Amino acid sequence: MRSPLVGPHYKWIVLSNTTVGVLLATLNGTSLIIALPVIFRGIHLNPLAASSFPYLLWIMMGYLLVSAAIVVTVGRIGDMYGRVRMYNLGFAWFTIGAIALSCVWSTGSTGALELVILRMFQAVGGALLMANSAAIITDAFPSEQLGLALGMNMVAAIVGSFLGIIVGGVLAQVGWRWVFLANVPVGVFGTVWAYLKLKEIGIRIKAKIDWLGNLAFAAGLGMILTGVTYGIKPYGHSLTGWGSPFVLEMIGGGLVALVIFVLVEMRVEDPMFRLSLFRIRAFTAGNAASFLGSVGRGGMQFMLMIWFQGIWLPQHGYSFTQTPLWAGIFMIPFMAGFVVSGPLSGKLSDKYGARPFATAGMLLSGAMYAVMMTFPANFSYAPFAVTMFFTGIGGGLFASPNTASIMNSVPARHRGAASGMRVTFAQAGMPLSMGLFFSLLVIGLNAKVPAAMYSGLLAHGVPVAKATQLSHLPPLGYIFAAFLGLNPLKSLLGPAVLNHLPATQAAALTSRSFFPHLIGPSFKHGLVMILTVAVVMSVIAAIASALRGEKFVHEDEESIAQKAHLNRHAHRVRIRPVGEAPPSGQPDGTRELDGAALTREDGTHSPRRRPAVPSARSD
Repeated sequence: MRSPLVGPHYKWIVLSNTTVGVLLATLNGTSLIIALPVIFRGIHLNPLAASSFPYLLWIMMGYLLVSAAIVVTVGRIGDMYGRVRMYNLGFAWFTIGAIALSCVWSTGSTGALELVILRMFQAVGGALLMANSAAIITDAFPSEQLGLALGMNMVAAIVGSFLGIIVGGVLAQVGWRWVFLANVPVGVFGTVWAYLKLKEIGIRIKAKIDWLGNLAFAAGLGMILTGVTYGIKPYGHSLTGWGSPFVLEMIGGGLVALVIFVLVEMRVEDPMFRLSLFRIRAFTAGNAASFLGSVGRGGMQFMLMIWFQGIWLPQHGYSFTQTPLWAGIFMIPFMAGFVVSGPLSGKLSDKYGARPFATAGMLLSGAMYAVMMTFPANFSYAPFAVTMFFTGIGGGLFASPNTASIMNSVPARHRGAASGMRVTFAQAGMPLSMGLFFSLLVIGLNAKVPAAMYSGLLAHGVPVAKATQLSHLPPLGYIFAAFLGLNPLKSLLGPAVLNHLPATQAAALTSRSFFPHLIGPSFKHGLVMILTVAVVMSVIAAIASALRGEKFVHEDEESIAQKAHLNRHAHRVRIRPVGEAPPSGQPDGTRELDGAALTREDGTHSPRRRPAVPSARSD
């Protein structure tokens, strides 16, 4: 059995391994998005067919929905059975999922369904990694270094997102299966390294699994996010699906399930998540700010990708097949801003507290969203790159201080569940943001595009019937076509129409500039509404962040016991089992803590708990 004692360098082993885990997860996500056109061609599925749209949504969103729905549960299980054990399982699970995805041999809708199911399977591994990584880092690092550690970890996430774009673009040219296979060596290395080097130094608690609470939470959040996802899809003659009975039933049923979840958690002996933690102001304010920031930021990043891919890049000489890769490259300034400010803000927040940095980050992000409103659809790149850079600075200022503030504020025994809830708030904001922003984009496009498309097609010789049909298409059809690297009008008109037009007219309709010029003003109209919402969300997130109070670090006997594990030369600490009499002496230098008192600790008060104290007078 491996010794639980660790040396002074153990924290850097933890940071290195969890950084590999974060890198793997983010690289996988962006590389998949870039490779979607090749994947659809590989399984012989037309991405523009109406029957393909649900598969497209679920391949993109299914992973996120499953991860958000179960991440609190797996975090709680990590508190009970060992965070390192669950983290190791997540690495192995994620890697097995990557292997299975690369082995999908079916084609058509069957192949797409297999990809969706296996991505959801892989999401369980991703949830195990995400829920426990921040808790393991918090276990290993002293509170005065936690912001720096989490900042470096989050920079890895941004770097992984960028590398995923490059890797996905390159590997997709070789074959779509390599997009998944590329994760396998990293996953195997990370799994073996984690098993050999990481140790259980966190406090474990004995408790029963709250099956009813777990089921109610997963069902409730999953139903709501599913409803929001299908709200993007057109329904009947409506451009969006918000009036669909399925969407309304999903959202309504999800809200009912979450109410049941709260009632269950207030009554069971061992709840999945202790709602009493919301009495901790730093925890509540940090999660509120994270959720609101995610709503403002998540869909906005997707809109920027569409802006580049569907409008800006084609007008600057890039073919539609190249735009997914180059959109990521041209967004490097955003990632660079995050890389610059993430570790620095984390380090400074360790000394001065999270409030000034996290609040300033949200305000800066909101200000940059407002600046983006002033750019035309076909903008000049240099000033836009500067704006993206400062937007990334704002994100970096917020992310690591906010996460460190949340994780420092909770009892050691609840770090896994707290980390899971933190990830849930952040991830739930993404599909909610996409549902809201895509709906606003559709409203903006539909205000002007139908008339512009009808007159533009007629002017280039397209028959009236075909022009009428295409002008009434739901905007998401051609938006997703551009996002998938397809020339929308070339795909929508098809050879049956193009072959009967004069060559000059056909070339004009399928040129790189016709479609972007057609939808550019309408896209900007919808984008202004989106950016307005993003500004409002960022300002509210800044207010929530400012309300977190002074720097706060939760200290109790459990955290003292854990800190003793962090140095090889520290006194050994043993948690005395409930019912065992205290010894008369400790000749070997081992310090004992009362397990009964620790078991009674509920996150708010305990006879044996030292009061939670601020580690600094103020921010």
